[in-house]
This record gives sequence, structure tokens and C-alpha cells, in this order.
Amino acid sequence: MQYLLNCSQMKRADRFTIEEMGVPSMVLMERAALAVVEEMLNAGCAQERILAVCGMGNNGGDGLAIARLLYLKGCKVFVECVGNPDKMTAETRQQYKIVKNYQIPIVNNPDYREYTTIVDALFGVGITRQVEGIYRQKIQAVKDSGARIWSVDIPSGVDGDTGRVLGAAIRANETITFAFGKIGHVLYPGRACAGHLLVKDIGIYPVANEEDAYMRSLEPEDCKELLKRDPAGHKGTFGKILVLAGSRGMSGAAYFAGRAAYAAGAGMVKICTTQENRQILQTLVPEALYGTWDKEELERGMEWCDAVVIGPGIGQDMEAFHMLEHILELGRRKNLPMVLDADGLNLLSAHRELRDMLYEKCVYTPHMLELSRMTGKTVEGLRENPVGTAAQFAQDYPGTLVWKDACTLVKCSQGRVYLNQSGNDGMATAGAGDVLAGLIGGLLATGLKPDAAASLGVYLHGRAGDYAAARKGRHGMTARDILEEIAQAIRESI
Repeated sequence: MQYLLNCSQMKRADRFTIEEMGVPSMVLMERAALAVVEEMLNAGCAQERILAVCGMGNNGGDGLAIARLLYLKGCKVFVECVGNPDKMTAETRQQYKIVKNYQIPIVNNPDYREYTTIVDALFGVGITRQVEGIYRQKIQAVKDSGARIWSVDIPSGVDGDTGRVLGAAIRANETITFAFGKIGHVLYPGRACAGHLLVKDIGIYPVANEEDAYMRSLEPEDCKELLKRDPAGHKGTFGKILVLAGSRGMSGAAYFAGRAAYAAGAGMVKICTTQENRQILQTLVPEALYGTWDKEELERGMEWCDAVVIGPGIGQDMEAFHMLEHILELGRRKNLPMVLDADGLNLLSAHRELRDMLYEKCVYTPHMLELSRMTGKTVEGLRENPVGTAAQFAQDYPGTLVWKDACTLVKCSQGRVYLNQSGNDGMATAGAGDVLAGLIGGLLATGLKPDAAASLGVYLHGRAGDYAAARKGRHGMTARDILEEIAQAIRESI
């Protein structure tokens, strides 16, 4: 499990380590600098012409310490200090004195194109204002330099809480951060600015009793416990899922959701769809059971199943509305875990009376436009404060939110937030969301609770996309490519 902190949480962790644990700030600064230098030397920077561009805050102090350590390793290193010297922090002022004592060259207004490597130590994670004036000019010049860029803690100009670019930001080749990843490293566009991210332990530890408030990101080792199976189990043991998907001309949505439910490990899948789709689907997914939207058949299916997926490709006409209404009523009565996707979400937006039928075991999987309709916010408004948006969503929609985006956010019913780091832009293809809905539904059928099924499903979906990209490339990937790699994503995780 990887923890992801916001800026205020990181500052408290720093203070706790310094004030409560007694580790001097300069010691942490030295350890941070050592961690960066180790990575730079391992990457072969020793023989290059290096410039450390340093601000006046402690991030600049890290940069000055890095320059000194590189100099002592025999590197050709230079330092530029940007800003008002009167505003240097105490630690940065001390590092500046040490640099001068070692007679490391300090340059003014350098031509960044003369350097092969630039250490970006202008701003740390604490910046919240727009980058303007000389700082904006410096950032642009660094970006235009053609040098390999190493950012210290976070690329300068990226908001550590949201990943937004504050007017201008460095685009690093590598970013070395300390103790914990930051939210701005994971959310776009900050994630694209960070390049290759490494998190280094320098002795900063969580504030006592604050871990539950930290965001998280799943890693492969987190999946093993969730994917355990009973070696003496049978198809009933591994769960029965009812998939309500597809309408006239939309058989693909039902196919992807049904097949993904099987790939997740569900023992039995029943697909209820329109009569026109049955022959096509029975050919494509012969393992599944089939039914229609007949009211009595739906009721029998709801009595039979352990989990439900509803929405992919069902349309938004009155027939689909009444089916969703009926399924929500039955699901709430039985307290069945239920994934609501695609047209199911659009029907919730169009018919606000359906919200009164929602309950804690619902999992919602909107993409950006669907979430915009569900919350009444513009897409721009959603991007400004993703975490706040997720918290507001939870007040109106009980259950678990899976906000599909380049970095998918999972807001659990109990408040915990996961930011997913698997996946790639090749997954932006029709049908990929149907695969995800079926995958989460299949995990629910196996017995996972909604929060666990949602966070694990998103991670496995992304890993399947990564395998598909490795096999086919990101251009031209299809939902079927993702579907076919779920088995490999699960196999690597158990």
C-alpha cells in the first residue's frame, strides 16, 4: 500500500518528526539531498554539466545540499539562486553559506542550454499561488533547455494537493520525493509533469493516528489477500452475478460486462438483455445464463444472484427507467451489492426520484461527463477540487464512487480514498467502462465488500490495460484487448 499525502498532512509529518521525534531539520535536508544524489549518480550524471536552480524555501536548501554533494563527488556543478535572499529560510541560508565555503560556482542568469542536467529546486509542495514574473520565465527557460531535469520533491509549479499547473510548471524527467507520494504526483497534469517518480525514505514518519486520513494507492502485494479462493469451492461458492445490460444495437456492452464478470472469478453469470441480443450473446458468451427484462424473470434473477451490474447500454427510455426502478427496489430490499454504470447513471441524473432508492452497497462508476450530470457541476469545476467533489458526491449518493478518469478516484463508503496509478491512455476506448463495471461486479459476486471490490477492480482493470498496451501498443487498443488481459493482471497479483 502506498500512502499519498496532501500538503498540510506532509507539513504535519515534517513537524512531528522534527519537534516530537527530535530529528533536526538539517539532518532531514541532508538525507533528502543524499537520496537525490544517489539516484543521479546511479543514472550516470557524474560526468555531466549540472546546474542546481534553487529557490529561497527549504526546497532550495535541498537543491544547494545536492549541489554540494555532487561537487564532492567530482561533478561539474553550478548553482543559481532565484528570489529575494532576505526571504531565505534558516536552513537554506545555512546551506548557501556551506556552498560558498566550498567555492562551488554560483551563476547569475545562466544560459540553461549550456547544461546537460538541471536540478529543479525552485518550489516544494507548499506552493499555492500562480507562478508569475521571474519564476515563470525561469521555468520556461528550464523546459526549453533540452537538459535532463531532476525535480526535488515535486516539479516546480505543480499544486501538491490537486496536480494542477499553477500558471507554469517544470516537466521533469525524474522526480524524487520524500517519505510519501503526494496527491499532486498522481493526479493529472501533475503526474505528466513528474516523469518517473521515486519515493525515498529519509526518516519522516506518519503523525500518530493520522494514517486513516491519508489517501492510498494499491500495489501488487495488496491484491493477494483479496483474491484468495477456496480450493474446495464450486461455482456457487464463487458467486452468482446478474448483469442487466445491452439494448437493441448494443449487444457489445452486455458482452463486455458479462465476460469481465467471469474473468473476475464469478462462478455464474446471468445476462438479462433485450430479445434481439440473445442469439448474438449466446454465441459470444456460451457460458452465461440468459434472460430478458420481463418483470417476473428479473425478480427471479434478483432472488438468485449475489451481486448486480446494471446500466451498460440499456438506453434511457421509459422501459429502461422502470427496469432500473424495479431493480433498485428489489436490491435495496435484499441489500444486494450493485454496480450502477453508464445509462444507469444517466437515468439517475434525469430522474432525481430514484436517488431515494439508493443504499450503501451501491457502486457508481461515472466518467467525467456522467459525474458532471450527477452533481450539476461543470467539468472544469470538478477538476478544480477532485477530493472535495468526491466528498460532496457522497452526501447525495450513498455507497462507493468510482470516478473514471486518467487517474481514477475511488471514494469508499467509509470515507477512505484511493487514487489509481495503473493503466494508460490507450484505455480511452469504447467499451472499456463496460469491462470495468463487469469486473467490479464479478469481484462483488465472489464476496468482496463494495469498497474492496471497487478499488481492486480499478487497479486490475488498469493493469490489464498496461498488459494490453505492452502487447499491442496504446494506439488502436480496444476493450476486447483489455478484457483478454484481466487473467494476466490477476495472475501477477496472486
